[in-house]
Amino acid sequence: MKSKEVVLRKRPEGMPTDDDFEIVEREIADPEQGEVLIHNTYMSVDPYMRGGMREASPLGEPLHGGAVGKVVASRNDDFKEGGYVRHDFGWREYLLSEGRGLRKIDATLAPLSTHLGVMGMPGLTAYGGLLVTGELKEGERVFVSAASGAVGSTVGQIARIKNCTVIGSAGSDAKVDYLINEYGFDHAFNYKTANILEELRKGAPEGIDVYFENVGGRQLEAALAHIRLYGRIPVCGLIASYNDFETATPGPRNLGEIIHKFVSLRGFVVSAFEQQRPEFLRDMSQWIKSGQMKYKETIFEGIENAPTAFQGLFSGVNDGKMLVRLSDG
Repeated sequence: MKSKEVVLRKRPEGMPTDDDFEIVEREIADPEQGEVLIHNTYMSVDPYMRGGMREASPLGEPLHGGAVGKVVASRNDDFKEGGYVRHDFGWREYLLSEGRGLRKIDATLAPLSTHLGVMGMPGLTAYGGLLVTGELKEGERVFVSAASGAVGSTVGQIARIKNCTVIGSAGSDAKVDYLINEYGFDHAFNYKTANILEELRKGAPEGIDVYFENVGGRQLEAALAHIRLYGRIPVCGLIASYNDFETATPGPRNLGEIIHKFVSLRGFVVSAFEQQRPEFLRDMSQWIKSGQMKYKETIFEGIENAPTAFQGLFSGVNDGKMLVRLSDG
């Protein structure tokens, strides 16, 4: 059996291009004792992957990233044929594994693709980042940057479920409209054309309590200017600087605001919230079924389009979670 895989041909300098990637075919053997063969159904592309392309991802080897797939052959008693798993060995059509790093998923809780989105890593990132790191309280005022993305849109809706006032930024007027009319944000704006600080003042005249940080740069500066005493800034990402090469994206000029406002600025990664996973899966599946949690997916077809999908993350091509469909599942 042959499997197409995406490998890193060379390390991107600045914004990744098609020349940085290569599609290769490899022979996949039948499972031996203790092994399991997975046919990936969906793979994820996420902004954080850009960091690994600087040095962590070996050249000529398949890139890593989240994927969900179906067990099509198994000689491992822990994994039955026909079952579904999630893993972090994506960017390939098939995976032959000894079982390490595979997580069984219940495909009856929600559609399979959501286990890479609201029911998966982005969802847990939003849940833990807002409720644990951000210490969100009922009725607070929340600002979310990159609010139309997989994490940001989930953050905003969790905040609405917690009866908070929610402000979001996005990169187009169409996305802004969606934030307000579909996701229920109280206020939203196009950060490319708006005065960010003025928009925050419109959306939360008394200031913001929590800024869920996905972007950095000018948006962080505006949030620092408008944050209230004892405000919290959970830092999920700084996508504005991910493709910096020779010129660095300017940082906030007013970082001193955190001193006299007693602001907590705290970074986190999703692995910090493993103990919250059962509670998260319970809450999120219920919110999806009740209609309180909505989600969007942008899906590219075929592994050949994985590099294009990844590049699209940095130009705002995606609405919600960006996925690549590899098989019918």
